[in-house]
Amino acid sequence: MATEGETPDALDPFRQFFSLQRDVLVLSVAMFAFSLGFQMTSRYLPEYMAVLGASTFVIGLYGTFGNVISALYPYPGGALSDRIGSRVALTLFGFVSTLGFLVWLVAPLVGTINLGPVAVEPWIWIFVGLVLAQGWKSFGLGATYAIVKQSVPPSRLARGFASTETFRRTAFLVGPLIAAGLLYVGGGDVLPGFLFVLVVAVVFGAFATVAQHVLYDASEDTIGKEFEGVGQVLDDLRDLPPELRPLLVGDTLVRFANGMVYIFFVIVVTRHLEVDATLFGIYLSPEVFFGLLLGLEMLVALLVMAPAAKVAESVGLKPVVGLGFAVYAIFPVLLIYAPTSALVVAALFAFSGLRFAGLPSHKALIVGPAERDTGGRVAGAYYLIRNTIVIPSAALGGALWEFATPELAFTVAAVIGIVGTAYFFVFGKEFDAYA
Repeated sequence: MATEGETPDALDPFRQFFSLQRDVLVLSVAMFAFSLGFQMTSRYLPEYMAVLGASTFVIGLYGTFGNVISALYPYPGGALSDRIGSRVALTLFGFVSTLGFLVWLVAPLVGTINLGPVAVEPWIWIFVGLVLAQGWKSFGLGATYAIVKQSVPPSRLARGFASTETFRRTAFLVGPLIAAGLLYVGGGDVLPGFLFVLVVAVVFGAFATVAQHVLYDASEDTIGKEFEGVGQVLDDLRDLPPELRPLLVGDTLVRFANGMVYIFFVIVVTRHLEVDATLFGIYLSPEVFFGLLLGLEMLVALLVMAPAAKVAESVGLKPVVGLGFAVYAIFPVLLIYAPTSALVVAALFAFSGLRFAGLPSHKALIVGPAERDTGGRVAGAYYLIRNTIVIPSAALGGALWEFATPELAFTVAAVIGIVGTAYFFVFGKEFDAYA
């Protein structure tokens, strides 16, 4: 990270990586490898579940189950890291995540298991695999915020977060493209193509786990003796800076809206619109085309994050964050009513990439008002509240899709997102360093 006299930019993570400093190398390899694994698999899992026999409502329940894990994992994950040390924690989290990818891989091979009157369908193993696959992501969320806050000047926070996000989300770009290529090799269908994707994810996870264990320097690790427990969590929640409350309300509404429909984007493209494409004479099935759409979305994100963070230094964080919220809010309704046109759908996913323009500024707005050395706890408390409230969103979206119409589910999501965006624009506070 940059020091007080330096200006971080989007290439800083890559410079740190190629400098081959040991800790940077270890964390960069792990971050990139596991991000590849998640991005190759997670966006296709709803379609994979549908192939395995899951209904839309079950897929919605899966999304809600993922929300539960996202809300509950960070605190115990951090406590365990403090208790057993970073090296052991990294290795453990990496191992269980890789095991989760493996469970997803063998799910169709297990088939339906009859336990008396109860039939255990193969899609149930996707739930089991998620419990494991999310393990590595439970490590270090709050610490990342704290490190950035302590390493860059307050007026450069957005650019500092743009730097870290650019490195991580490069894997978000590459992962779906690899998945699309493997699906194409597999004949354009989810099976067997997605099984190839899961094999690669297992390989990436195993490589990153071994690299972490071998290369990580544990000489400066400290081992905690006890976790302060729920009391510390409650104190952190009570101590959230008041400036964050309008942001938290608006953000929670926007994320709830997105959570209602996000998991179904692949279903919309592959089953609702059934949009395919021919590129340079090569036919792309809807499943393969979806991977290219994700790559296009992330390419736009990578192109706009750093410039938007720089613009925030002139116009303030609030307008940039609000732009990201607005894209989150209106994209679902644009997608569900889109014509079956590859060009139109591609343009919509490129537009969706603009939501990431506000991400670095959003993170700066969260951690900016925090007192020094409390950024990690503030971020952890903020996300605990937001992610807990968002938990039922996917189940609600799945229920509206299954028992009403897909259009209603996506329209309701858009309305909630617009309300959240408007609330933030009216009541949101600017971070003093950017005012």
